Amino acid sequence: MINSQRLTDTFLDLARIDSPSLHEKAVADHLCALLAGRGYDIRVDNAGEIIGGDTGNVIVRVPATGPGEAIAFSAHMDCVPPCIGVEPVLNDGVIRAAGNTVLGGDDKAGIAAILEALFHLEEEKIPHPELYLLFTVCEEAGMFGAKNLDFSRIKAHEVVVLDAGGDVGTIIVRAPSKAGISVTFHGRSAHAGIEPEKGISAIQLAAHAVSHMRLLRIDEETVANLGRIEGGGQTNIVPDCVTLTGEARSQTNAKLMAQIEHMRLCCVKAVEELGGSFDFSHEISYPAMDVPAHSMLLHRALHACNDQNLTCAVKGTGGGSDANVFAGQGLSCINLGIGMSRVHTTDEFVLVEDMLKAARLTAALMQR
Repeated sequence: MINSQRLTDTFLDLARIDSPSLHEKAVADHLCALLAGRGYDIRVDNAGEIIGGDTGNVIVRVPATGPGEAIAFSAHMDCVPPCIGVEPVLNDGVIRAAGNTVLGGDDKAGIAAILEALFHLEEEKIPHPELYLLFTVCEEAGMFGAKNLDFSRIKAHEVVVLDAGGDVGTIIVRAPSKAGISVTFHGRSAHAGIEPEKGISAIQLAAHAVSHMRLLRIDEETVANLGRIEGGGQTNIVPDCVTLTGEARSQTNAKLMAQIEHMRLCCVKAVEELGGSFDFSHEISYPAMDVPAHSMLLHRALHACNDQNLTCAVKGTGGGSDANVFAGQGLSCINLGIGMSRVHTTDEFVLVEDMLKAARLTAALMQR
């Protein structure tokens, strides 16, 4: 049986530990201490050194006790702010934060479910193949832990990520690639009252370009947004520099690149008509995840959900996660809904019953 009290206590202990992105060492130390002495190979990689954090990813190899190919399970240790001084409160099976903070169910509920599933298998002496537990850093800030994970230590070709909202039974199989976009327009300054005709307004250049861009919902797979505009100065000076910052996402790489090129060409048209120049850059933050319908991992997850009497919902999402990075490494990957609700807000909560369901489902998948 899954131990409900232990699962709850594990989550409460994790939730109380401060762990903003780049400062997850206390959680990493807690997990290493909790798992010490069980015969596991526990390593902390050097991702923290690479990204400027205080710890790396925690990689746990659990020796096989039965047949089957190795499989990995992953959840991240960091939380979005405000996440300092979290005090979780359990009331009628619902866990919330007592103060004006997030709860941290994203993703400490995932960590707790993975740990309880493993402890359950060991106590009941249920055979399992070689397992890898991947507890990553800095997911919320851009999946930098997963991007710098020491994959040489992981001999599994399948990864189950526990980091999605929605009911337990939700299986995320599609997630978009994301590109960060920056555009700086260069005009020419001039006195706006005496000789404005000698100036080229960078604000006007930006406005011209933006007015011709397709933005927000482009199609069912593609979105784009400009989130910030910076520049200008005194009202009596024609502004010579303005920077736009935004992003584009698509579940199809070709569509993503087409949207980026469309936005660039709008900038080209602006300077052709008004003068000036621009610098345009984009950076792919993470690749798309698209799990094929014939995926064996997906089919095992569907069977496990049916065995657990869970309502299955196979769907896509508009957000990214460590699952995108794992998929980009060529690993077969799915992201499971674990019931966390209103994440990234101070109204966040998680039901103990949902954590129990997630732990049971994880234990079933650990048995292959």
